Amino acid sequence: MGMLKEFKDFAMKGNLVDIAVGFVMGAAFNKVVASFTGGIVSPLIGLIFNTDLKDMKTIVKEGVKNAEGVLEGEIAVLWGEFLTNVMDFIIVAFVMFMVVKGVNKMKKPEAPAAPSGPSDNDLLMEIRDALKK
Repeated sequence: MGMLKEFKDFAMKGNLVDIAVGFVMGAAFNKVVASFTGGIVSPLIGLIFNTDLKDMKTIVKEGVKNAEGVLEGEIAVLWGEFLTNVMDFIIVAFVMFMVVKGVNKMKKPEAPAAPSGPSDNDLLMEIRDALKK
């Protein structure tokens, strides 16, 4: 029973729960970004090439269509899909950077107020003057 209680204490720590929530929200946000780049950005960029950006590829070896009309044996570099995934990463990384920057700004401790009494120098000068007498 002790191990089960210890695991429960570990799992319910604030930081671990925060990380889990952040992970789930990050995964959901990644899907939104992938939908944005795949459904909006890629087609708009694809207008230049008359095809969807995700479908852009460089064929290294031609394939052959089989009896059902399915292409077999084609070897291609899928650079359009890679570029779309890089855009996804950059967008997610930038947004996460902005979120972390905002949270860190809110966490900054305020500068301590200046003491209202005499400064250290004033006190030392008073001591020096008292010793001279």
